[in-house]
Amino acid sequence: MRPSDIELQQVPGRPALSDDLLLVSVTRPDVAANAYVGGLHRVGRDGTTAWTHGPGPDGAGPDRRRDSAPAISPDGRWVAFLRSDAGDPAQLHVMPAGGGESRVLTALPLGAGTPVWAPDSRRIAFTARVPEPGRYGTSDGDVTPDAAEEAPRRITRYDYRIDNIGFLRDRPQRLFVVDALADEPDLAPEPLTDDAASVADPAWTPDGRSVLVVAPRDWDRVETMHADLYAVPAEGGTPHLAVRTEGRAENPAVAADGTVFFYAAAFEGYARAATNAGLWAAPLDGSEPARRLTDAESVDCVAAAGPPAVHGDDVLVVVAHRGAAELRRVPRTASEAPLSRLPVLTGERAAVRSFTVAGDRIAVVQAGPEDAGEVLLADGDGAFTALTTLSEPLRGSGVLPAEEITATSADGYPVHGWVVTPEGDGPHPVLLVVHGGPFAAYEWSLFDEAQVYAAAGYAVVLANPRGSAGYGESHGRAVLHALGTVDADDLLALLDAVLERPDTDADRVGVMGGSYGGFMAGWLAAHHGDRFRAAWSERAVNAWDSFAGSSDIGWTFTEVYVGDDPDEQRKRSPLTYAADIDVPFAVVHSEQDWRCPLEQAQRLFVALKKAGADTEFLLFPGEGHELTRSGKPRHRVQRFEAVLDWWARHLPVD
Repeated sequence: MRPSDIELQQVPGRPALSDDLLLVSVTRPDVAANAYVGGLHRVGRDGTTAWTHGPGPDGAGPDRRRDSAPAISPDGRWVAFLRSDAGDPAQLHVMPAGGGESRVLTALPLGAGTPVWAPDSRRIAFTARVPEPGRYGTSDGDVTPDAAEEAPRRITRYDYRIDNIGFLRDRPQRLFVVDALADEPDLAPEPLTDDAASVADPAWTPDGRSVLVVAPRDWDRVETMHADLYAVPAEGGTPHLAVRTEGRAENPAVAADGTVFFYAAAFEGYARAATNAGLWAAPLDGSEPARRLTDAESVDCVAAAGPPAVHGDDVLVVVAHRGAAELRRVPRTASEAPLSRLPVLTGERAAVRSFTVAGDRIAVVQAGPEDAGEVLLADGDGAFTALTTLSEPLRGSGVLPAEEITATSADGYPVHGWVVTPEGDGPHPVLLVVHGGPFAAYEWSLFDEAQVYAAAGYAVVLANPRGSAGYGESHGRAVLHALGTVDADDLLALLDAVLERPDTDADRVGVMGGSYGGFMAGWLAAHHGDRFRAAWSERAVNAWDSFAGSSDIGWTFTEVYVGDDPDEQRKRSPLTYAADIDVPFAVVHSEQDWRCPLEQAQRLFVALKKAGADTEFLLFPGEGHELTRSGKPRHRVQRFEAVLDWWARHLPVD
């Protein structure tokens, strides 16, 4: 892959399925438009066809349009979806399932969220952020102030902002229900919930009288990281607590018998980090407390893949496991079932991104080592068949295979990862690329960064050291108050295993990473600098003392991972060891990063300069922490070009 080949990544969203109608959104980066564009596609055994008219691969179609989040009504007659034109907020639309013109149902200032149909196939629930008057382009009386002229924000809570979204408490996320079939839709409907608490993940009760939502404990009256399930009357009224959790609920689904299935990680206080999300069940009537169906140590459910789905006597969920994201069965009667008792349907050596169930049929979006995602369908026999070839252009660009590797760390602990090598015999220069998190993981799916670097001639090492997710909760929690210890040992052990190969050059090695990976690039450059020719540290945590007060999550994350002792925070900060870094060092950051704020990069850059290091500071305007994944397409290409230029200067390919 070349940097510009990011445009070939056509990524399908969560599928919608009813009888013979299977729809997905397909989104791709458009560098010329500097936007993410796409439409809805109908998927069948005879191929894939455009169902709404977003821009095509040649740029034809409405400029910068993006259609997403299709939802088919229970009676199969209607399709609701979100549409954004020219970068405007996405609004809710509905159209006949047989095709035709769509009707807009909302004109909300900050857009609408994912639609969820009621059992009556008429009403739709969704959430949307509602701004205070006079903010975000709305008027306050006769005045509509620009962003720089808005009134000051009065902040009394820790949780007042979040990266990639922005300020939170002046635009709470509220629940709406609209009549999708009304002759004249109310484009600015009134919310059903007040502005005291932001709600998420709406799910209808089987009788259609209430909508279940996730909301902060006690309706956000006190600051908390816990979230419970509340039932909101669909015709309006006071929400009531439906299910109290032991942590933070996500993505509920209500079965026909009134059982609520949801995901949650159990924790106390603010110590949410590095905890596995499990599948839980509780009766909607509150007659019994919630019970955990999956084992806390071995089962980590991926809530982002979609709500749990009842399928026969089981509930289907996606589970992270050694770099895979597998669709597995959980018996409805299970009690803290370990991973070994949950049969795999699909996703071995792959990553199921999303799924849906209609009767005995299951549709999934699954990414593999050589693709960005394809749609698969299983009928009653349980065998999955791939229905799309969205990644064929991407494969044609020259996708290189990822080879699984293992190693043994300094204390005998097993380490798992991959290496992507260029074509040719080598020996090739090597890049150790460290993921963020740290409670995240590299996967059995295409990683565009590894492909771009390998195509340029570098062998790319991808490790999941202790601290990563998907290897058991104790694996993830092994680095709490121990960052830069066993995780660094694991990374170096896997690197050494790769350097034993004849096609790699142990004298030409670089290290790079973002977020926690950027932290580790700085840490390794300072403590093991003799191993590397140069380092690239991106959106990194460099100083825990200021991160604790400046990051959107620093007020909890720092204490969980490092502790609140100032001496320990300094001991675990790459900034403390800046004078020990004597290899060329790139400091890379985004101006609007609220996860690892800009001061983290500024402090390290100044310290390196004062120490006389060979250093550069690359700063991207208008971007946040997610630049490499969802930043503006032009910036993503420019970043790739800058990475390749850095390594060409400091780790040239023969």
